[in-house]
Amino acid sequence: METTRQSKISRLIQKDLSELFQRECREYCQGSMVSVTVVRVSPDLSVAKVYLSIFPSIKSKDVIDAIQTATSQIRFNLGKKVGKQLRIVPELKFFIDDSLDYVANIDELLK
Repeated sequence: METTRQSKISRLIQKDLSELFQRECREYCQGSMVSVTVVRVSPDLSVAKVYLSIFPSIKSKDVIDAIQTATSQIRFNLGKKVGKQLRIVPELKFFIDDSLDYVANIDELLK
């Protein structure tokens, strides 16, 4: 079960990462639309699992690879934004959130 502190930090990271991807980290997105769907923070607040929804989904593997190679730069930029609220910026781990593709597939199968 997630504590109140974990949920507040995950919301803060989600909001600031989405702003980063919209404004400062466009070169990693390679022309795709990247949105941060879920952030889950570990109980000791040292690791944050970030789930990204990437459109179009055809480019998702290339975009997630580019983002994972630039994780240290993204974490640095995030640290500049949340440095006053957090003592330690959590380590970021990025994953593809393919729930929308799954929903579309189910809809297609039900037709």
